[in-house]
Amino acid sequence: MLSASVVALGSGLVASCTGTGSHQQQGPRPGSGVITDTHGFVPPGPKGYVAPSGPEVHAAERKRGSGPVRVFELTATETTVDLNGRRVRTWAYGENVPGPQVRVTAGDVLSLTLANRLHAETTLHSHGVRMRCDMDGVPGLTQEAIQPGTDFRYRFTVSHPGTYLLHSHSGMQFDRGLYAPLIVDDPKEPLSYDKEWVIVLDDWLDGVDGSTPDHVLEELMDGKGMAMDGMGMGPGGAGAGHGGSASPHAHASASARASASARRAGPSRILHGSRSRMLRSEAGSVNYPYYLINGRPPASPSVFRARPGDRIRLRIINAGSDTAFRVALGGHTMTVTHTDGYPVEHKETDGLLLGMVERYDVLVTAKDGVFPFVALAEGKQAKALAVLRTSNQPTVIRPDAYPAELDREVVPARRMSPHESVALPERKPDREIRIKLTGNMKDYNWGFDHKAYSVTQRHPIRAGERVRLTLINATDMWHPMHLHGHTFAVLGLDGLGARKDTTIVHPHRKLDLQFDADNPGLWMLHCHNQYHSESGMMTILGYRT
Repeated sequence: MLSASVVALGSGLVASCTGTGSHQQQGPRPGSGVITDTHGFVPPGPKGYVAPSGPEVHAAERKRGSGPVRVFELTATETTVDLNGRRVRTWAYGENVPGPQVRVTAGDVLSLTLANRLHAETTLHSHGVRMRCDMDGVPGLTQEAIQPGTDFRYRFTVSHPGTYLLHSHSGMQFDRGLYAPLIVDDPKEPLSYDKEWVIVLDDWLDGVDGSTPDHVLEELMDGKGMAMDGMGMGPGGAGAGHGGSASPHAHASASARASASARRAGPSRILHGSRSRMLRSEAGSVNYPYYLINGRPPASPSVFRARPGDRIRLRIINAGSDTAFRVALGGHTMTVTHTDGYPVEHKETDGLLLGMVERYDVLVTAKDGVFPFVALAEGKQAKALAVLRTSNQPTVIRPDAYPAELDREVVPARRMSPHESVALPERKPDREIRIKLTGNMKDYNWGFDHKAYSVTQRHPIRAGERVRLTLINATDMWHPMHLHGHTFAVLGLDGLGARKDTTIVHPHRKLDLQFDADNPGLWMLHCHNQYHSESGMMTILGYRT
């Protein structure tokens, strides 16, 4: 069955298990609205940098090749979701959260038309995918925002297999329901398994007792730090209000801040007194009323059925905005095979810790019985739940299930080694960029080097360089840092580690990353705590022409 939110066009086979389908076409079919084309978009900023649609970008895309075109449509719309009998209004890709799975094969050309049926601007970001810059979905930087009632066609070659996530990159929209899994299959898949389970974790407050992410951000900022130049994951930012968009250079006056405060809805969502030993800091800023797996709360969990002895691939995605999840499958160990889409040397573990928008692929061999898959909201005294069932016994998993594996070995990414096929070769860096993470909870003034984001910022790099990126966390909080358009290796005692695009930086610690500058354009580096990024913790790495 096709969900209303994604349509695979043409007469090709529809995959009923995922709600999506695709087929080969010579070109994409327009959506039902006006197709906007901003491939010639040039953002404000200094001269001498590669434009998002510059010739260097086109040359890099040609090197990726051009396989079969897989055509999809997604619709961003307002809808109602059911949280175990509690119906709330939110924004989503169609009628369900998460949005329907989009699935292609490495080497395919993904042609995805996003129809904006919201009353606010929006965009779509393919998190973790190394793509052409003008398809990266950052409004005000790589494209103009998609206006209400119009469509935008994202089209790019997907060259690397892996587990990824589609999500809005406009204002606080990601902390609603605007996300969907993107799975890129390997045409030469080396893993052998019988079944696959895509597990999407989330923290949820939108529509509950009148709460919205924008109102929560206003409460956190409490009138502080709102006069920021062009902040936000697009031209919006904290002063954007319910729609998550505003003018790119707005400055909030005292009266405007007071008005925003008066518009707040729902109970206070500020989290007090949280602490995580694993994160070495407070767990987060937001006290969510729900934690979900595949859109369902613990009282009505998603159930995955298999047979005893089945080898199951779990693709685990943290789609939360302020929550790290510690995950484990009761009665089982997990074999880690991938992190952030890239293979690692297989590693056994009882549990895993995922920062926001980190992904892990693991293999488990299913035992006979009924087992809880638990995602503990790290440091927040709450959890999300799903169930693996391999027998018909009437066992019921309680919502408060707590498998012992959660408190056993949890292997961090820094202890994983890249598979030799994707290991970044040792090389002396040509350039080092040092960035200090700054800000505090009291003033909620998150930024880099004591500056909030501006679309005119540039940290210069050149094509062909090996870049050493040193992140110095001078704050009391942990931050999941994400680099667009690239994967990096974390530098450890044993050399260059696993390939990733998102990694946790603990408070008062330094983290050294290395990556090859092989994808020209303008690329964001930001904290993927949505509330930190929207209050200023973002910057731009720009390729020089």
